[in-house]
Amino acid sequence: MNKILKYAVMGTLVVSLGACSSKNYTIKNEKKDNVNSVPAWYMADIDEQDACDLKFFDKSDNDKVCIYGVATAVSPDLQLAIEKAKMYAKSEMADIIMGKMNKQSKQFIKELGKTETKTVVTEVETVLVNEIKNTPVRGYEIFAQDVTLTTNGYYRAWIGLRLPLGKYNKMFNYNIEQAVDAFNLKEEASKAFEKVVKDDDNNL
Repeated sequence: MNKILKYAVMGTLVVSLGACSSKNYTIKNEKKDNVNSVPAWYMADIDEQDACDLKFFDKSDNDKVCIYGVATAVSPDLQLAIEKAKMYAKSEMADIIMGKMNKQSKQFIKELGKTETKTVVTEVETVLVNEIKNTPVRGYEIFAQDVTLTTNGYYRAWIGLRLPLGKYNKMFNYNIEQAVDAFNLKEEASKAFEKVVKDDDNNL
């Protein structure tokens, strides 16, 4: 009877371990120096229905309820690659929200040579500056994520972020001032509790 029970427990353990191992993520190796295969969603091959998860919203609401940005980054450290990709994706969303484009043009013209054989030299320079300042992207969510391994052993992270707008943003009714107040209230309560315990100890 004990042997049967022992084998039953071992069988259950093997099945459990097999179930756990099936949840591991397998990192795909890139074949060549040039990336010839990328996630479809990264190349904007994804519609708003999927990116914004509209199936969970009211179908009668046809307004755009989110914006999204995608990015990729490479690093020898997996976590750093993911963090870099997140930063780039967030900057893409911030650019959509509050990006400002400035253009500066310079033109230089000069005549060279004698009066009869003058040559005009022209130099034109154009500078485009894309400026993003102090843009909140709070409440963003990851809608897609992938990792591949480059030929030189570096991690390449692919990230897709979405920023729900208005009432669909989980931070809509929660601003930074409330977060600070909540933290200060918790700290004050902790100090008051310590003071009460200390006074009780002194009265014993």
